[in-house]
Amino acid sequence: MSDKNFNDQEEIFSQVLRAGRRTYFFDVRSTRADDYYLTVTESKKFTNDDGSFHYKKHKIYLYKEDFAEFNEMLKAATDYIINEKGEEVISDRHQTDYVKEDAPSSETTEETVKSESFTDVNFEDI
Repeated sequence: MSDKNFNDQEEIFSQVLRAGRRTYFFDVRSTRADDYYLTVTESKKFTNDDGSFHYKKHKIYLYKEDFAEFNEMLKAATDYIINEKGEEVISDRHQTDYVKEDAPSSETTEETVKSESFTDVNFEDI
């Protein structure tokens, strides 16, 4: 392998974000013309039944002519999510006892509905 081919894959700058089972890699690399581009890699760990594990990776290549539009769209999408749903993370995987406030509880039964709509009666008055 020549030095030039080796440099094509050389990481110029790298950052890692670990997020549970996922790890995100932000790597600046060099093109053959010695310009820079960004790769964003998501690596997710999976455990096999026998206890061994493997990783699935997905990669995005982002070139600097697309940076401005990419940043604008990423910011617009993330702002939309925060404005619509807030910053709190709500997930069945994270909070198994979570019940949406305006949704009926899964434990709501016909008996519960009847008792909630029943007028309180003091039997001593009868």
